[in-house]
Amino acid sequence: MTSQAITVDQYINEAPADRREALQKLRKVILENLPEGFQECISYGMIGYVVPHSLYPSGYHCTPELPLPFISFASQKNSINFYHMGMYANPELYEWFVSEYPKHSKQKLDIGKSCFRIKKPENIPFDLIGELVSKVTVQEWIATYESAFKK
Repeated sequence: MTSQAITVDQYINEAPADRREALQKLRKVILENLPEGFQECISYGMIGYVVPHSLYPSGYHCTPELPLPFISFASQKNSINFYHMGMYANPELYEWFVSEYPKHSKQKLDIGKSCFRIKKPENIPFDLIGELVSKVTVQEWIATYESAFKK
């Protein structure tokens, strides 16, 4: 489900009514914990947090005209999905998240390489997401990205 929204507020307002409050709270937690320099936007049809071209002119290697993606979240058909490229690129961060998750949720973790899915909005581990978001600065993400993805 890719949204055609052009603003974050529009994206949230177009989401199913039973998810809007959770999406607003997720956005708030991210913005309160996100290190300086990342920029909120609509990215790949989702709410995204990117390294803007003003800080990283090369952009994303797959699509250089786009800013470097870092975090995004989306309201999908059966879940709210949270994507964190830092977990994909940094196995230690991924392992930290997997080990911390049971301390914050009784639900089984449904996770891929960079995405975890939450079936019920009331099960979003907001405190854990806030801590995860705070762990990587723009400079650290650029260095990790360049070492993991750029050839």
